[in-house]
Amino acid sequence: MRQLPFLDSDHEIERYLGCSIREFFDREGEAAFREIEERVIGETLADPQARVIATGGGSVLRPANRAAMKTQATVVYLHTQVDDLARRLSRDTARPLLQVADPRQRLRELYTLRDPLYREVAHIVVDTAHKSAAMLVNLISMQLDLSAGSREDAK
Repeated sequence: MRQLPFLDSDHEIERYLGCSIREFFDREGEAAFREIEERVIGETLADPQARVIATGGGSVLRPANRAAMKTQATVVYLHTQVDDLARRLSRDTARPLLQVADPRQRLRELYTLRDPLYREVAHIVVDTAHKSAAMLVNLISMQLDLSAGSREDAK
């Protein structure tokens, strides 16, 4: 399996901002954050270097991000159920959109909005339920190999 560099778009955004996303969100709001996110994702995807890029959950909200993701990358949607997300994020205070009275309900709302958008841009969808990280890596690798093979066959 080929090893690729990893880039987390949230870390790149924080480096660009010079502060945490939560601080920026609190000070400038979500709309300003989404503008910066779009710029960083656009620049990242325009760079031809092969790598694995993790995007923030709301990155699919912007049409420009979806278009860039769909055409300039192979998008793997790690599909996770709301209950699993709620369990994983129960103590996470860094996510500004979940700092509400009922985080589980907020996750449901975000899922309802975002899931169809992720499915729109995804080249591969992998269900994460009941799978270890190693199993997910193997599933994704197999799907990427199949996808590359079918692209080669289409040429």
